[in-house]
Amino acid sequence: MNEKKIQFFTEDINDQIRERRYLRRGIEQLVRKKKFQLGSLNIIFCSDRFLRKFNKTYLHHDYYTDVIAFDFSGEERILTGEIYISLERVRANAKEYKVTLQNEIARVIIHGILHLMGMEDVTEKLKQKMREEEDKYIQLFINS
Repeated sequence: MNEKKIQFFTEDINDQIRERRYLRRGIEQLVRKKKFQLGSLNIIFCSDRFLRKFNKTYLHHDYYTDVIAFDFSGEERILTGEIYISLERVRANAKEYKVTLQNEIARVIIHGILHLMGMEDVTEKLKQKMREEEDKYIQLFINS
């Protein structure tokens, strides 16, 4: 049985995510470059309201965010988890930072994957390192 390791879903929104193949290839390349194995990765696009509720329920943060990642790997160097992305927030970020929607979707997916790989961004120094890693790997998504 050939189970898909990367799957895309929507929750409480009607938008369809285009270019899934391009995103899938970028994810696969990122995982290889970081010397991880790909387990099962679900990427769920949702509304601001849905993700804020998740943020409050599971992380005890009562604010909007663009991405939340849940690590289900259980094994070191195997990437297994879920990444929830607010498409509303990503659209607003793309407009604010004057980048394409696809570029911003790639960036938040990278951000979520880096969290699943153990990176944190709780201090300014760690946030800067996270941004550098995002910038380093965004080309995998643009050129895939």
